[in-house]
Amino acid sequence: MSNGDLNDMHSRLKALLPAGWFCDETPVLDGVLTLFAQYLSWCYSLYNYARQQTRITTASDGWLDIAAQDFFGAHLRRDEGMTDIKFRNLIKKSMFRERGTRQAILNIINDLTGYQPEIIEPQCAVDTGGYCMPTSGYGVAGRYGSLQIPCQAFVIVHRPDKEKCNSDMDSDIVFAGHESLLKDRHRNSVLTHPVTDAQIFAAITATKMEGTIVWVRVQ
Repeated sequence: MSNGDLNDMHSRLKALLPAGWFCDETPVLDGVLTLFAQYLSWCYSLYNYARQQTRITTASDGWLDIAAQDFFGAHLRRDEGMTDIKFRNLIKKSMFRERGTRQAILNIINDLTGYQPEIIEPQCAVDTGGYCMPTSGYGVAGRYGSLQIPCQAFVIVHRPDKEKCNSDMDSDIVFAGHESLLKDRHRNSVLTHPVTDAQIFAAITATKMEGTIVWVRVQ
């Protein structure tokens, strides 16, 4: 017997009756009390279910879809056949993913393709180097920089192999603001849904800082 089940509600109702009114064997009374106990048990289970739906961690069924719509609108939807556990993890990951930084682009592209992208900011000396520096040289290292290209960057994305999925590849990538969702894939399995250019562009657009321009090359 657990809290709120049929036997618990029955014993609670019977305990409320005045002592001495009925004998030890009360089949008719038990039948009447069982009817009310069954209704109260159903109400209690509904109460517990409703309480669980108020938090994403415990929500289930269509309530998870409603939570996703509250936070992301129509841009995050449950994929066909996706379980509550997987969809819940996807919602949490989308809520707390880093955005607005260079590292955010590195992270999401690496999760999406399994390969680290190259990022070149023309105004960043770390990317371009400088004259008479040991870290750069014509045709050897470093890129051309320019102070005339503010708030812009070049990103070189390496497309994943069409046959095999990298073991570190993330199968749950969502881009807030873009309705782009990769199909579920098992690690180290054959890629049945290759990463598209649109998904790569959407990932960068969703994570880059507003007001900046990012030029993307996929190879």
